[in-house]
Amino acid sequence: MPGSCAAWGCRNRHTFQTRLRGITFHKFPKETKVRRQWEMALRRKGFSASESSLLCSEHFRPEDFDRTGQTVRLRDGTKPAVFNFLSHLRREVTTRTTRTSKKAEEGLTVASSLHSQETKPNPETSDDHSYALPACLSGLKAKLNDALARVESLERDKRNLKDKERRAKNTVRCLLEELKRKKVT
Repeated sequence: MPGSCAAWGCRNRHTFQTRLRGITFHKFPKETKVRRQWEMALRRKGFSASESSLLCSEHFRPEDFDRTGQTVRLRDGTKPAVFNFLSHLRREVTTRTTRTSKKAEEGLTVASSLHSQETKPNPETSDDHSYALPACLSGLKAKLNDALARVESLERDKRNLKDKERRAKNTVRCLLEELKRKKVT
């Protein structure tokens, strides 16, 4: 049975489709101190991670991953940081006052500001139609990832069919040459 992401509101399951979308799943650390930090980052009241608890890659920043080998791994000391919390679960961020700190704040990435905004569902757009855009940013991202995975799959199928056609043509050409040599035609 596929595991689900332990983050609140995350619907990612450890399936073939999510793997095609590039989503990876990671077990909670065994070290008690780091495991507790991960549990606290989830902000789920009374949550205690089990041996099979997982978090998906959407809750980590891109720089948290080590993609040098065949397996996508988290770097040591990495903590989940990307969540879509309700407004009452968010921590208030103090504003910067000095000129240097304001300059540093301007350098923040767009991604972090997008994750900090609250998404409100729009009753006019619902997910019951394939052409409707999802109301939340994470839903839109998932839909885009699905579309990209579909495009990659279709391109791969197209390439495989072209290869199959080329091999069939070569086979027919070789058979015709062999028949000509045997003077059957």
